[in-house]
Amino acid sequence: MSAIRTTAELMEAAAVTAPKAVGQNYVVTAILEGEDVLRLGEAMTAYGAEKQKKNFDRDGANTAASEAVVLIGLKDAKPPGINCAACGEEQCFAINTGYAEGEFLGPQCAIRLLDMGIAIGSAVKTAQIMNVDNRIMYRIGVVARRMGLIDADFVMGIPLSISGKSIFFDR
Repeated sequence: MSAIRTTAELMEAAAVTAPKAVGQNYVVTAILEGEDVLRLGEAMTAYGAEKQKKNFDRDGANTAASEAVVLIGLKDAKPPGINCAACGEEQCFAINTGYAEGEFLGPQCAIRLLDMGIAIGSAVKTAQIMNVDNRIMYRIGVVARRMGLIDADFVMGIPLSISGKSIFFDR
């Protein structure tokens, strides 16, 4: 459905143009459609079983039933140098030092995570204005990053659906 693609593109625009700390943008986006959405949903279910993690199966089924997924993440997000200590360090950490790899790459600057949150909020607001059902999902980001569907260090996914009743409601 072209309304889904148009909405996804407008969501990307909203995420990229959302306000960012000190005017620096480290937000990256991608749109998944068709087979990529189905593969992602199936991989989420498999990941949950492999890692014995709850609700990856539920969210995987939701994702597989979606028409598209918008991915929003951070890539190489340099701290703004304000030394706020929200990350737990007195001084802003140097990018790509002391990183730990888990489901995401960390640590991440709290200010940059706020940038990403504002970008995600702008994107879902856009979907809502377009009357497209959506839900922000951490689990999509974990598996999409693992599959290489987006080059990002920290990712969230937003599945999109148009139907008579939101597929994200009764979960």
